[in-house]
Amino acid sequence: MLDNARYQRNAFVLEEAIRLGIQLLFLPPYSPNLNLIERLWKFVKAECLNSHYYETFDQSCDAIDTCLAKSTDDQKTRLHSLLTLKFQLFPKAG
Repeated sequence: MLDNARYQRNAFVLEEAIRLGIQLLFLPPYSPNLNLIERLWKFVKAECLNSHYYETFDQSCDAIDTCLAKSTDDQKTRLHSLLTLKFQLFPKAG
């Protein structure tokens, strides 16, 4: 699943995917709700960045690292439902 960046649609990538038998799925142009990394970033912001003040950049980086390290144990159920690939797709209109 690719986010539709121009470099992901170049001839080399498309030909390699065919050669390797890989089906490429391109997300619509703006679709953060479908992009798993965007959903993970939303989770991280809600957990450790929103309404928190950190004196230094290093402290904010440490907070993000801690959040991600703890997420597999403390927030496993929540992340499992947040990062699922089961979402509703609609056919193109037109």
